[in-house]
Amino acid sequence: MKQNMKQWMAALRADSRVAAIPIMTHPGIELNGGTVREAVTNGRIHAEAVRAICQRYKTAAATTIMDLTVEAEAFGATIAMSDEAVPAVSGRLLESAEDIEALRVPGLATARVPQYLKACLLAAQDIDRPLFGGCIGPFSLAGRLFDMSDIMVLIYENPKAAHLLLEKCTEFIAKYCLAIRETGANGVVMAEPAAGLLSNDDCETFSSAYVRSIVEKVQNDDFIVVLHNCGNTGHCTRAMVSTQAAAFHFGNKCRMADVIREVPEEALAMGNLDPVTLFKDGTPEQMAKAVGQLMAEMRPYPNFVISSGCDTPPHTPFCQIDAFFNAVEAANKQR
Repeated sequence: MKQNMKQWMAALRADSRVAAIPIMTHPGIELNGGTVREAVTNGRIHAEAVRAICQRYKTAAATTIMDLTVEAEAFGATIAMSDEAVPAVSGRLLESAEDIEALRVPGLATARVPQYLKACLLAAQDIDRPLFGGCIGPFSLAGRLFDMSDIMVLIYENPKAAHLLLEKCTEFIAKYCLAIRETGANGVVMAEPAAGLLSNDDCETFSSAYVRSIVEKVQNDDFIVVLHNCGNTGHCTRAMVSTQAAAFHFGNKCRMADVIREVPEEALAMGNLDPVTLFKDGTPEQMAKAVGQLMAEMRPYPNFVISSGCDTPPHTPFCQIDAFFNAVEAANKQR
């Protein structure tokens, strides 16, 4: 659905009610009787899961699956899949600086990329609210290709090789985001959790600088970048904000009342209820209490959007999701 996203963001900020946009697609898969494996390999099933969520819940926007393996697989990484769990990179693709030098940036017809673009295309045509596709961030992708522990060593021992790898990752992610924009999606949630392992200065150098270059290429009035970093404990919020993304999505490792102070008033700050202890393993009473407390703390900030701190996992009980939306509605009535 084509929409001016700057106007959409302004409307959210102007509304006295807090908008709810949890990162939530797996429950839609289960509503339709599908499996994770089917949804991450079949764009039609993926899109139907997005539609199912939109039909059941009053989200301010919809999201596709947060799958941090799609781009790594396109580069040639081996992916482990199952019916019940999100895909994971199995092993490593690159062993040395020489491997990085030889690495080729893939095209968009590779691996499961076409299925994810298909999911965005079909969902964007079929739902009544903005749609955010998903992609991984450059530093997180580099870590999946080179090994997360070793990329942390590489940035200090051989920064030239690290920057070369990041340049190649960034080139592909930018192409992918532009293709997502062409499907009619209204934005992309860029997951960069590995950047939370870095100091603010290193995050700026090895993540934010590259994210910013993608933002400059893809973000416009009709398409925004939502930068997600669930590894941020609050120590690298300044680096996140320097990317000039339109919105920032925070995980439950940080205190929302602290990080939102560093987010510009015109940008959205989204988060940050624990997707495991609250959504998957909590009780409705715990959810209601957490939602009420968070919304009360965020009352001074019109740019706040309540969300899960990360993607809600498979087999999240619907009673917990219902409790989340009921609590948001109840808190909004008191505003």
